[in-house]
Amino acid sequence: MVFYLNEERFKYELEKLSRLFLPFERFDFTDKADDLENQDCFIKVECGQITKSELRIDGQFVTDTIEASADSDGELNAALALYNCFVKLIGYKPPWGLLTGVRPAKLIGKLIAAEGEEKAVDRFKNTLLVSDEKTKLCLECHRSEREIIARSTSDSFSLYISVPFCPSRCNYCSFVSHSVEQAKKLIPRYVELLCEEIKQTAEIVKKIGLKLQTVYIGGGTPTTLSAEQLTAVMDTVKASFDMSALEEYTVEAGRPDTVTVEKLEAIKRGGATRISINPQTMNDDVLKTIGRRHTVAETVEAFKLARKVGFDNINTDLIAGLSGDTLESFCHSVDEMIRLDPENVTVHTLSMKRASNLNKSRTVFEAEQGKLAADMVEYAYKTLSAAGIKPYYMYRQSKTAGNLENVGYAKKGYEGLYNVYIMDETHTILACGASAVTKLREPGGPNIERIFNYKYPYEYIERFDTVAERKSGILEFYRRYGF
Repeated sequence: MVFYLNEERFKYELEKLSRLFLPFERFDFTDKADDLENQDCFIKVECGQITKSELRIDGQFVTDTIEASADSDGELNAALALYNCFVKLIGYKPPWGLLTGVRPAKLIGKLIAAEGEEKAVDRFKNTLLVSDEKTKLCLECHRSEREIIARSTSDSFSLYISVPFCPSRCNYCSFVSHSVEQAKKLIPRYVELLCEEIKQTAEIVKKIGLKLQTVYIGGGTPTTLSAEQLTAVMDTVKASFDMSALEEYTVEAGRPDTVTVEKLEAIKRGGATRISINPQTMNDDVLKTIGRRHTVAETVEAFKLARKVGFDNINTDLIAGLSGDTLESFCHSVDEMIRLDPENVTVHTLSMKRASNLNKSRTVFEAEQGKLAADMVEYAYKTLSAAGIKPYYMYRQSKTAGNLENVGYAKKGYEGLYNVYIMDETHTILACGASAVTKLREPGGPNIERIFNYKYPYEYIERFDTVAERKSGILEFYRRYGF
């Protein structure tokens, strides 16, 4: 699609805004209005005292104008004029309005700090066009996140450990993960080197004097490892780090078909205080459609086993907008989660794939999917909240159905600390394993730097010496800030 814009400095934000409505479109920017002649699809935004936006998609044409006031923001006027065109043409008004960012709760917190809550809420609703419901959700998450963030200190850090293997690959997955069938032979060596990287990371931590606050073992599916391999990893963590200040230790036991008593007992012995059992849906037909090799009955059995072993803090995940799911089916999944009585429920919105547009209008299908997903997450919000499982953190991803959000819900006192710290970028996250990204946060300051491990297990194994060398960047970072 040809995109004409006479203000280059607004390009980034207007492109992001356009992707809320056309997530898979390729935009060819031009500074020549003549390039739009004879185009069936184009975006045109002319900024000035009167900002005018024009939108044509498959022969349908709409326009909108915004007149500048003495104190108006030119970029905001351009965004609003373009947003109005999309809403007119598509007939769908995203509940997050003009917001394109990942962390809306963090944004409203900054506005509250600068202007007070009343003005911040007014800006969200009347300037950024966020719905009343999403503004309320944002405030709830901000208040909860603020309490958790206050628990972190300048010398706090979290440890993330990556186990990028799964029993099979789900059709919606965008993570770097590998089926056990393909990568089984790599696992023993991977675990051996992962334990070595954990030890090396711990030595660096001792030199700096950091305090370990949370541990998160994720993936992939960490419980694709055997009980013995899980023990090896977790015993290495316990032996290498000072655990005296630890407040939370999470292990993802995400796929119910990987959960056994032996693995749960190993995780419990290893010191985990919180696990995730993530069915994504409680509908067997949808599980088959998305490529899951387990049943609803196996989810329930895994949950019961975890309780029997002694876990009193369990998270479960659901996804709104999965292939083949209906509103009725999704509501049933939420109701079934409540019957299981977990301490945490995380409700994600499906991140759409490019292929979802096949044989559909480039706007109609996405609008329909967005409306359905919006009904799903609204039911989850109302039903979980009524059951005493309240929203405590939130983030957004690109290309989600309806430009919607991912929300963590929890019973009071069971909020996932690591989830908040990584999303808020509260403190340093030291990461080990393939595809892991260490995120270094300046103590008491805003600066952030990243150290990347190799994405794939075979690269991680073959180039482990380089992985270890890169870790020296942690020391250099903290020395720079006199820590």
